[in-house]
Parts: sequence; structure tokens; C-alpha cells
Amino acid sequence: MSDEYVITPVVSDPNLAASGDEVTDEMKLLENAVQELPANAVKELITHEVCVRCIFRLFNIHEGIHVLVSPTILYSIIEKATKLEAVTTKCSQMPEGKSNICSICLGVMQFSYRDQREMLVEKDHAADFAMMIAESVKEKYHEITSFTLEVSLPTLIIENESVILSYMKKKYASEVWFQEKSSFEHIISVKDALKLSITNSLEVSLGVKSSVSDFRIRLTYEHEDDTSAENKMGKNQCNKRIKSGMYGLRNGFVKCTNATVQSGDVSDSNFQLKKVGMPCHMALTFSQAPVYIGGRYLKLSRNVSQTRWIIDDERKGEASVEELIGENILPMCNGDGYKFHAAGREDIDVRMLGSGRPFLIEIQNARHLPSQESIKEMEKKINGLQSNLVRVKHLKILGSQGWSLMREGEAEKQKQYAALVWISRSINEDDLETLSSLKDLKVLQRTPIRVLHRRSPLDREKIIHWMNIEKIAGSSQYFLLHLCTQAGTYIKEFVHGDLGRTHPSIGSLLGCRAEILQLDVTDVKMDILNE
Repeated sequence: MSDEYVITPVVSDPNLAASGDEVTDEMKLLENAVQELPANAVKELITHEVCVRCIFRLFNIHEGIHVLVSPTILYSIIEKATKLEAVTTKCSQMPEGKSNICSICLGVMQFSYRDQREMLVEKDHAADFAMMIAESVKEKYHEITSFTLEVSLPTLIIENESVILSYMKKKYASEVWFQEKSSFEHIISVKDALKLSITNSLEVSLGVKSSVSDFRIRLTYEHEDDTSAENKMGKNQCNKRIKSGMYGLRNGFVKCTNATVQSGDVSDSNFQLKKVGMPCHMALTFSQAPVYIGGRYLKLSRNVSQTRWIIDDERKGEASVEELIGENILPMCNGDGYKFHAAGREDIDVRMLGSGRPFLIEIQNARHLPSQESIKEMEKKINGLQSNLVRVKHLKILGSQGWSLMREGEAEKQKQYAALVWISRSINEDDLETLSSLKDLKVLQRTPIRVLHRRSPLDREKIIHWMNIEKIAGSSQYFLLHLCTQAGTYIKEFVHGDLGRTHPSIGSLLGCRAEILQLDVTDVKMDILNE
């Protein structure tokens, strides 16, 4: 190969790469950096099937990791700088510019991998690999505002790198270049090098920045040799390694014979790194942090449960608030599923009126982030259902803090009710005065009999903040009870006493039997989603 050559960045889509001037500048920095590489050490790494990008990585030459050119050009740079004929031979052996699978990165830094169909995929450039990822993102997600790139690698990569580093340190520790530069210390990991090489191209292609984001792009690499019985034995015997820098090895050296790592000295005669015939499997997955859409719901029917209620494959009630809201919001967000959360709950036969009960719909892995206009459409669609069982208002997108506020409100806020009550005798003015005069009445409630099958048997102290009685014309034993209570109070039991498990109760306060015939929730006071 001639000493003179022309460096031409090869990029599948010029819009993905940095500008020509930027690439040229990086190439010049790369050329200058490799001038000082020790030729014998480079030759040693090439002999042991270490790819060109890992060579640059081991010598902390970052330009060689993410510069947007093919491996052939990178090898030619090394050849010119080190004048190694071995590099020319290496390049001549590469079919169509492809190298053998790297014994350290197992193809990761060569952008070679096997997909889920066991098909071999090979990309020459970081930009091409990033483009493949970006196209997959765009197929499933129409709107993202940023992304986080996550990479998971097999431990075999760390182990093989430790073997190589140990061998190189042992062999070249006495060399001047090694002592002057403290070579192979604090090297960049394969994981970080991969991120460094593709992040910029991903940002350009997706049109958003990489940051701490709700949207995650995850590359999961696995290698069959990493899970074999032979390799597991090697891992167990490698636990005595002493780490230094990124991976370790200060005083201990390891050798690899027949793919089993053992403690001991390393020499040219017994150093043997297992050949890697195929690159890793790579699975590309995406995940979006949950989108929370909150509001208040009104339940207008006494035959609708708050959540799905199915016993022995038989549905209880006409429907559920959860389904009526969630099934209409989910398609508009194109998510994988949803979870329904509310600030407390009411029984199936209790209506939720007045200001409504705060709720959250947690949309999982939403591919479409709703706008204010689409939120209004959701509200209109739910309120326009012919069944007219449930209505919603004040829908809005909330951050994850909405969940914390919801749980806080469920336990600590006040709720107002209206109940139709029957008592076993005629009501009089003294009864009205007795109940209306009670303020912040402390009530001790044992877990009600009707929910003992699903709730722990506990004693709960709750507060009835105030009560008012409204007479019903033409009836002496029926009245409307309006009351404000601490969240979590069992209202039905407060009226009839639950066989003495709730005390005091309306029945005990009036000295007669009391039953609740109908109950409505009229207000749930919370800081979140107030009108």
C-alpha cells in the first residue's frame, strides 16, 4: 500500500454525519495521535484479532472510536503511522472490507451483530448503525422530545479485555512508551465507546437531544459463549481478579487457556484467547416512561364499579369507571396498556357526584404524546358515550408527581357525602340538634364485616368533621344526612354501626336502629385537580 492516500469519509447519508470540515479535523487529530502508537504493541493486538476501534480505545484515542469512516480507512491510518506490513495483510484478508469478529468487543464496536432471526447484520459506519436504530424508533414512536441510550453487554467482553490487558501489561511493562504513558490505564469501556460513537448521529437523525429522558433506547447484547457451562466455570475462577482502572488488574495477571481463565503468569507460549466465530445477538428495544392523564370523574349509575369486578368469570355491574375512561384514552395515546388510580373509591351502588373524584390514567409505553387539543377530544368522547354512566372533567397531562399527590389525597383529605337514612322511630328536633352540633367527632372503626375477606382486621380512628340533617317532606323516619369526613371513613358502617364494630354511629347517637338506603359522594377536596 502506498504511503500516500486520500481520506474520504464514507457515510450512507451525509445529513447524519458531522460537516466535512469537522470530519477532516477529527481525521487530522487521529493521524497525529496514532503517530505515537508503539508498532510492536499494535501488531500484537492485531494478531490477536482485536478490531481497529478497540485498538484506538485501548490507547485512549477517542477520535478513532467515533470518526465516521470505514474500518479499512482506519487500518490504513495505523499502517501509515506504524509502517506495519501486518496491517496490509490484515486488510487484504477482509472480505469486502469486513474484519474478523473482534476478540474483545465481540463485534459490538464493529457494528456487527445477529438479529432475532439469526441473520448477520454488518454496518461499516457508526452513522449507518445509528440510522438503523433511528428508523426503528420512527416506525413505532411518532413523537419523542429526547432520549436516553442504554447498553447491556455480556460479561465475556470484560473478561476477554482483562485477559488482553493483563498480557499486554506483562509483556510491555518494561517498555519506555508503557512507563511514560501508563498505557492501558483508565481506558474507556466498550459500553461507553459505543455510546460515544453513535449518540451524535442518533441526535441528528431523530432531531432531539440525548439526556436523562423518559424515552429509552436499549441495546441488549448477548453471546452464546457467555452462558455456556465452560464459560461459567471460567467466570467463577476469574473472581480472584484484582481490578484496576476501568476493569482492574493491578498486581494479578490472568491467562486464558481453552477459554478458561486462571490465575498465573502469562507468556507468549501459553497465552491463548478463545476464537469468537460469530458476533453477539443484539436486541433493540424501546420504552417510554408512563404518561399520566388526570382529571375528575363523576359516576352517575348505582350499577357501575370503580374498577373491573369479575368473580368466577361473571361481571358484577354494567361496566367500570376504569374501563369506560381507560379504553377511550388508550387508543388516542397508542400505548401498550393502562392502569387506573383514584383518590379513594366508592362502592358499586354509590354514585360519585358534585365536583367528582380525582383520578389518574397511567398510559404505559405511549407512542403518541397527547396535545391539549387531543385531551379535549378525549374528554368530549368519554362524556358523549351513549351509556351516560360516567363523565369526566378537567382532564390534563400530569407529571409523575401527580401519582404521589393522589396517594396523599387518598389517605389525608376530606370527603363529603349525602345519604338517604332510615331510622326505626320518628325523627325530632332534638335529633337534628344532636347531630348538627357534633364537630370533629372521633369514630373508631373495626374493619367492616363486608370487607373482612379482602382487608386486614384493624381498628381505624376516623374523624367526622361535621354533619347536617335535612328533613324529607311527608316522612318522619327518613332524612338526608350531609356529612364531611376524613378520607377512608366507612360511611355505611358509621350509619348502622356494623354490629357494634363502628362506635359511635348514627344509630348509637340517636338510640335507635339506622340504615342507609342510598349514598352519594358529593365532593372530594384535594389540592390536585381542584376546579
